[in-house]
Amino acid sequence: QITTLINHKDKPKRSDKTLQAIQRVGQAVNLAVGRFVTVGEAIANENHELKEEMSVACIEARRAGETIAQLTDVASLDHPESDSHITIFTDKTGVVKAARLLLSSVTKVLVLADRIVIKQIITSRNKVLATMEQLEKVSSFQEFVQIFSQFGNEMVEFAHLTGDRQNDLKDEKKKARMAASRAVLEKCTMMLLTASKTCLRHPDCESARINKDGVFHRMRLALEQVIEIVTDSRPNGENEMVPISIYSGIKEFKNKVEGLRENLYFLSKENLSTMLEVILEHTEDFTDSAYTSHEHREHILELSKQAKMELEQLVSVWMQAQNQKTKDLMEDLEVAILKTCQCMNELKREVHSAATSLAADLLKYHMDHMVLKALKITGVEGNLEAVAEYTCKLSEQKEQLVEMCRLLRHVSGTEPLEITCIHAEDTFQVTGPQIISAAETLALHPSSKIAKENLEVFCEAWESQLSDMSMLLREINDVFEGRRGEKRVYLSLPRPGKHNANLKALKPVKLDTEEQAKIAKLGLELHLLTSDVDSETEKWEDQENEIVQHGQGMSSMAYSMYLFTRGEGLLKTTQDLFHQAEIFATEGTKLASALHAFSDQVHDDDKPLLLLEAEKLISMCKQLQITAKASVQGKSATFTKVDACILKTRNVMTLLCQLLPLCCKLLRKNKAGNGCLKPAPPWREDRMRTGTNAHTPERRAETFGIKSLENHVTNMTFLESK
Repeated sequence: QITTLINHKDKPKRSDKTLQAIQRVGQAVNLAVGRFVTVGEAIANENHELKEEMSVACIEARRAGETIAQLTDVASLDHPESDSHITIFTDKTGVVKAARLLLSSVTKVLVLADRIVIKQIITSRNKVLATMEQLEKVSSFQEFVQIFSQFGNEMVEFAHLTGDRQNDLKDEKKKARMAASRAVLEKCTMMLLTASKTCLRHPDCESARINKDGVFHRMRLALEQVIEIVTDSRPNGENEMVPISIYSGIKEFKNKVEGLRENLYFLSKENLSTMLEVILEHTEDFTDSAYTSHEHREHILELSKQAKMELEQLVSVWMQAQNQKTKDLMEDLEVAILKTCQCMNELKREVHSAATSLAADLLKYHMDHMVLKALKITGVEGNLEAVAEYTCKLSEQKEQLVEMCRLLRHVSGTEPLEITCIHAEDTFQVTGPQIISAAETLALHPSSKIAKENLEVFCEAWESQLSDMSMLLREINDVFEGRRGEKRVYLSLPRPGKHNANLKALKPVKLDTEEQAKIAKLGLELHLLTSDVDSETEKWEDQENEIVQHGQGMSSMAYSMYLFTRGEGLLKTTQDLFHQAEIFATEGTKLASALHAFSDQVHDDDKPLLLLEAEKLISMCKQLQITAKASVQGKSATFTKVDACILKTRNVMTLLCQLLPLCCKLLRKNKAGNGCLKPAPPWREDRMRTGTNAHTPERRAETFGIKSLENHVTNMTFLESK
């Protein structure tokens, strides 16, 4: 609005409409400033140490707003330029000065308010730390109950303050670090409760004490990291050192190489050589890893050698071009640049394949939680020898998962995902030994209900982290394949005017919290179905098969619709969702066409069943398209349409889960035993056998510690019975 006032054109003739518009803008600015200042003054009254500074800034802002209102009070003037009254037309510099004063004073208010928020978070952290010290020293259940109730209230306050701060952060890297720290605090709050109770019940047990001390230590580190993020500082003035990943190293290296097209002199050959050396040093994390397959190791070593050769050739041509800039040399330089970049792309693709295939196999291998189940059983039996055996197995599992996180970090693609990988690595490193100490405590006290509950809590944290890793792997693959940021064509949303002539007339509607909750259940079902479809497509040996390609595309789109039900992802409004549903239905129709073509290759006995399923798919996709294209007005009708779109997408995905294994079976049958399923990795051969199937626990998405913590505080009366 201020920009509009300053940039208005000084026309000789001014209509009444123009004069009224200028006055309305000036009044609107003044009213907005008034409301802003009222909030600032209220904050000042609650914070006496900054009251004077805040009050001065508020007075300046109010004065600037009133000045703008006076200068734009022109609607009643027939000839403002001849009137003695000063207006925007006679003193435009006055408006500029007032606008600058307003900007300066508003900035001061915001900076002071930010300082107050930071102080509130630090004060809240200090309260939590002080209460934690008391909790560490308690010696009776009664005292513990009283102090933990206070601790719970303080953690709830800290959760709200840091949650608001996380939402306000603009730096995605800081936001990811804050999310990681808050996740640690969420899980550790529950661990602190059961670990402390176990220690109180068994005060002479060394493993129980180690278990409790580990939780307190980790919580203190997480609290410290929150303050580092909030204050943008580190202890002793240290700079944050995040290891460079292969992905980011290759990206920077390619940018430098491609920059030679514009400027042959902006960097030295030594700089390029050093950058490549750093990248190749990081590839040793893959080649030295015991979990990297022989094929991946050989390919990475071969590509590393080729990268050195391509750089040598590039440097040779580059040096010649600096001395003699002929057409032939510039063409040779272009070829050398292209070959170097192509080699680096292949190296990036190879390390990505090595990391993600290892992660997928490990997560699938450990998803039944056999070692955790065995620890619980042998702990209750008091079998110390068996517990020792399974703790060794858990330590091996921890090393595998830590290595997986390190390799995934190299190919994560974005800084926030890198930070998430580092957080996951830390979680496995810390939680593994804590599970072991909890299991040892239970084995020493097999009849202790609280020791059993304590082990359950730590095992749940491990299982939850494994579940989170599956989501992280999906996000890393999405970034690499262009489904986040630069999305694939089938994920791109139609643009106004290009795909839908009526789109401009439609206003996007955002769902409120209650409506989000209503579709959350449908969204969860959709998420589970995308996982099932992905599992089925991974079983196909020929990943370029048209049926697989369409299935993967539909799964990706359904996943983005699931994220919408959580208020996350690339689909921000209901209109985005409807467009995605249309594209999803189109992709389903293409899959049906591919199924018809495939039916010509199968035996006559199998053909009717396949064609019947294909017709079902066509019918469902048509219904979804009709629903997605239907015009609706009003919030209630929009929500009904959202619900219908997600429901029909879920139905299509359910059918897809049946179609993919059927097609794979028919293809295998036609190949007469040649097989279309991938063999199991050789390192799985020593897997423990079991007759039971584990179910992955649903991921809890509540604000950290608030709901679950309040439940624990409420149930504190049961402490004595345990």
